[in-house]
Amino acid sequence: MTGRHAGARAGLEALRRRWVEALDAELPAAVALRHRIHAAPEVSGHETATTAAVVAAIGAGAGTASATTGRVLRIGPGGPAVAVRAELDALPLVEATGATYAATNGAMHACGHDVHLAAVTALARAALATEAAGHLLPAGLLVVLQPREEVGPTGAADVLAEGVLAAHDVRCVVGGHVQPQVTAGHVSCDPGPVNAAVDEIEVVVTGRGGHGAYPHLAVDPVPALCRIVLSMQDALRSAVDPLQPAVVSMTQLSGSGAPNVVPDEARAAGTVRTMRPGDAVALHARIEALVTGIAQAHGCTGTYLVRRGEPALDNDPATAACAADWLAASGLPTAPFASCGSDDFATYGTRLPILMMFVGTGDGPGSPMLHDAAFLPPDGTVREVALALMAGWLAAVEVHLGPGAAGADGAGHRAGTGKVGADA
Repeated sequence: MTGRHAGARAGLEALRRRWVEALDAELPAAVALRHRIHAAPEVSGHETATTAAVVAAIGAGAGTASATTGRVLRIGPGGPAVAVRAELDALPLVEATGATYAATNGAMHACGHDVHLAAVTALARAALATEAAGHLLPAGLLVVLQPREEVGPTGAADVLAEGVLAAHDVRCVVGGHVQPQVTAGHVSCDPGPVNAAVDEIEVVVTGRGGHGAYPHLAVDPVPALCRIVLSMQDALRSAVDPLQPAVVSMTQLSGSGAPNVVPDEARAAGTVRTMRPGDAVALHARIEALVTGIAQAHGCTGTYLVRRGEPALDNDPATAACAADWLAASGLPTAPFASCGSDDFATYGTRLPILMMFVGTGDGPGSPMLHDAAFLPPDGTVREVALALMAGWLAAVEVHLGPGAAGADGAGHRAGTGKVGADA
């Protein structure tokens, strides 16, 4: 490490220590905010009250409206910035945690978004306090409160399309997500693909309906559809290298509305998840051939429909490696993790370097999974997610803004005369 790089690292380390101290002072209020958000969840596209509560709690001004119900706030100087993203929406799910602050409105923060929002609030308030004490950030901290992560059209695409990240000269986007498959107290920040691309698929088999007592007078699409669904795994095996992650899950089937009616049409729907674009192309082609061929063999016609979803989530290798150092500095050991889950955070990676870290909540076999009505990370996870976001932000500054981003005294380097707050 050169003297210039060593001085920059020392400056960022001094900032980190002060930031952590300020963060710890903000945690009680952040945990209380987490409880309020958790008790009053709002589903995708309806996150207005959640957004208002978080913006008020951060106290950095009104910010800029984004993706209809979202908001973007800036802290620190003008010039280059690193964005941290938190999701606003809950799931349409009846909660079964038994918590004193459990939701009762038929929605639930069963994916940890309440924790993420509390963590980014604590991080942002601590940044404001650190700056107020004269320890300036070396780059902008752009807080992206993003709606509609759970359902499409997802909010990340709108945030990108409206140009707000480009307007703030964002150089990297950082995210953190709770994950019960990672041991509690550990954080995963692996380089490369860590979540799969996901496409929604539908199979439609058309025959000729009739009476269940006279199947020979009909052309029944149901047996054809069943054989197609059971053959999906053969399509996967023949199209994708078995050493590469890929999965086909068919989760919906529909036929007639009565047990004695042969339907004109039968449908199945599910998802295809892959890590490599070429695998998705090959797998879709193989499934389509299977659908049309099996349907034709049964005297029916088969149609294969694909709705493209999020791309694979591909962590920037340099940012991931640097973030591991900053996690260690904050006492958080790393652990490997990747899955065929998906997140629209990957969409930011089509334009910018990204880093998604997975913060462990697992406490052994049987830990409730994400989207489980019993999933409830402990309040201490708020601090760990905030520290992970801080580590990612520091790594992104170091990697994407260079050694001039912070001085050896930790006071930071200002690009221009940008002001603290949402209107910077």
